[in-house]
Amino acid sequence: MSGIPVGLSTASVYPEKLEDAFRYAAETGYDGVELMVWHESASQDIANVAGLSMRYDMPVLSVHAPCLLISQRVWGPDPMAKLGRAVTAAEDLGASTVVVHPPFRWQRRYAENFVDLVSELEDDSDVAVAVENMFPMRLDAFFGRRGESVERLKRRGNPGTAVSAFAPSIDPTDVGYANYTLDLSHTATAGVDALELMDRMGDGLRHLHLTDGLGAAVDEHLVPGHGTQPAAEVCRRLAASSFDGHVVLEIATGSAKTPEERRAMLTEALEFAREHLRGDPAA
Repeated sequence: MSGIPVGLSTASVYPEKLEDAFRYAAETGYDGVELMVWHESASQDIANVAGLSMRYDMPVLSVHAPCLLISQRVWGPDPMAKLGRAVTAAEDLGASTVVVHPPFRWQRRYAENFVDLVSELEDDSDVAVAVENMFPMRLDAFFGRRGESVERLKRRGNPGTAVSAFAPSIDPTDVGYANYTLDLSHTATAGVDALELMDRMGDGLRHLHLTDGLGAAVDEHLVPGHGTQPAAEVCRRLAASSFDGHVVLEIATGSAKTPEERRAMLTEALEFAREHLRGDPAA
């Protein structure tokens, strides 16, 4: 069996709360959690997170910096300061990795300084800042939520037109960083070959968001094995390599109608990871 730790993103239990994520992770046998810092105030209080980690004997393996659209004001408006604070939080929690998205295009100062900032933060700490692959926004997803008909979308322009909100692109290997996070739901939504991206990341692949997708216009975060992504192959390649990072299940369980259904989804995801992270692919 591979010794790669398998963690649970605290975002995976939404709309349940942060403490529920620690409890589910402990009950189902995960090796730790990834803290998603976002709009829930409990996730922003690092002393509180440390207390939950001790209470449930669940180490925090990684910290996801607050860079979602819904967390633009979490820890203040300055994205540079927020990334620095995420690294400090990781140090305080004993986590070895901070996951961060590339800057949004409208964050011009942040985008101009991002490469140097990531390098400086890594030089000044023992934390890897692993930049994550993203996906373009598509007009059918953006406008469709407002109930606009496909015919009207066609009159406005191709509803499948993709627009990148990230600078300089959705692919962090276009820039080149020391550390990367590979997200398999994002590769599905972007229509990117996950294995080719994994190869481009090479030895810089530090962190895996193990999930899945069917290539919908929106980010799906399915339980691995329920989409079209080569999730099993990615895990087998990691197990056969010198990978010394973490695999984190970042899945959407909002469809679960009961805690039992959510627990079953989290258990299935963990079992998938453990099965395919075995050192012998035939085992």
